[in-house]
Amino acid sequence: MEKKQAESIRNQRRPKGIVSELTINLLHVKNPWITAFWSAMFPGLGFLIMGSYIKGFLLIIGATIANSMAHINEAIIYGFTGQTALVKQVLDTRWLLFYAPLQLFATWSSYQLTVDLNKYALLAAREDSAIIPFKIGTWDIGFIDKRNPWVAAAWSLLMPGLGHLYSHRIPTSFYLLTWWIGMSYMAHLLPAIHQTLLGNFPQAIAAIRPEWFLYLVAIYPYSAYDAYVNTVQYNTLFDQEQSRFLIDNYQNPKFPMPVMDDNSH
Repeated sequence: MEKKQAESIRNQRRPKGIVSELTINLLHVKNPWITAFWSAMFPGLGFLIMGSYIKGFLLIIGATIANSMAHINEAIIYGFTGQTALVKQVLDTRWLLFYAPLQLFATWSSYQLTVDLNKYALLAAREDSAIIPFKIGTWDIGFIDKRNPWVAAAWSLLMPGLGHLYSHRIPTSFYLLTWWIGMSYMAHLLPAIHQTLLGNFPQAIAAIRPEWFLYLVAIYPYSAYDAYVNTVQYNTLFDQEQSRFLIDNYQNPKFPMPVMDDNSH
């Protein structure tokens, strides 16, 4: 701990997290391979995991435009079905050369950023920086509270974005809800589900548009995973904030801590 610095300066230099009216952003140790994996699934998702919203949104928008213009999803479908001639026919290599650098950069950069932030997360944990657990703003009220991670995952499985809304991660929730509604409409997902529930499987297959449906393949599991992990980490942050508050205000520093005697059992 940097004892020469005032405690307020240390808290500002390496905070564990911050509570705002729109989100709760925090530092915690993450597996860099996981963030790289989600960025490889779709550029930008790894940055949303780390709470780097602007970078994530820019990469997602750019990758969506490049993917659609290059007809990458259509080429993937034709490739999986063995129609290699159609792959060459639909794929636009000019836009493909835009998409490839975005995906490579997103995968590499999210891995590197996770490694760097993990170092700061460890330093913040050692400093035991203070956290302001409650924030009243013009648009909303943000606070740290105990929430059930399985409930967050369940809401995300029902509709991506609802789990993040439950855990007060509004920027990610706004993106996921907008993405899910738009892509579901373009993919004709709801008519396909309706026909499936009626038992009309040929009509369901005919209704779905697979080139748009592939976008949902990455978003759906990501939303449940990220909502679950964030809720777990928010609960940990809540415990840490409560522990520090109780120690600072109610624990006598001269109180003799009990020592467990191995021979007492």
